[in-house]
Amino acid sequence: MAKPKLKEHVINLDWCKGCGICIAFCPKSVLELDEKEKVVVARAKDCICCQLCELRCPDLAIKVEME
Repeated sequence: MAKPKLKEHVINLDWCKGCGICIAFCPKSVLELDEKEKVVVARAKDCICCQLCELRCPDLAIKVEME
């Protein structure tokens, strides 16, 4: 089975409340909070497409799109 390849992270900043749950669950520290306390992708190249951020977001604000 081929390793999934990241296309992009789609983050709905209007829905994100900056709770940090996605950051806490990311095994590769891909996400961070910005100065507005909204999640941003800091290290996209390190993403392993586990989708834990997407699955754990209580606000459905993040989507991991794969090729």
